[in-house]
Amino acid sequence: MTEREVRICVVGDELSVGVGDARALGWVGRVMARSRFDRPAMHFVLAVPGENTNGLGARWEAETATRFGPETVAENRLVVALGRHDVEQGLSVARSRLNLANILDMADSARVPAFVVGPPPGRPEDGPRIAELSAAFADVASRRRVPYVDTYTPLAQHEQWLADLAQNGSVYPGQAGYGLMAWLVLHTGWHAWLGLPDE
Repeated sequence: MTEREVRICVVGDELSVGVGDARALGWVGRVMARSRFDRPAMHFVLAVPGENTNGLGARWEAETATRFGPETVAENRLVVALGRHDVEQGLSVARSRLNLANILDMADSARVPAFVVGPPPGRPEDGPRIAELSAAFADVASRRRVPYVDTYTPLAQHEQWLADLAQNGSVYPGQAGYGLMAWLVLHTGWHAWLGLPDE
């Protein structure tokens, strides 16, 4: 029996490709570096800068379809990396919830296991709305028994995260910030979701 190859598609905005990281790894690169597969896994980061969940919901299926393999040879996985653009662009929480619900329901019907990473803190003035959005996303994922990584709550007052944003002079973290996001992902069910032994 041949070993199945794992194909992981990460769909999200520019945070999923590690904008601002001097090592150009972002959290995805760091997480994949700490994930040990029987045979090398393929992972694809499919990012659109400035995208909200309306745009993500409209494109993810077509973009992942060309990268996923047939079920007979590949174990296809979907990581939904949610950013903060719903807040910046004024989407209602109800619309954001519905967009994520539709993505997860479509993935489930296609038998593609999903994993959701929530939006991290950004501009201080957006904090309460990002917190509300993250809680809504967590609820949508929980109702579908999909793992959800809350990056907002642990990082909102985290000194390293805040120092990273200040040093970059933007809403993008640097190496330390992406390292913190990777740690949260790795310690919120990542290995179990992939059927891998913990580190």
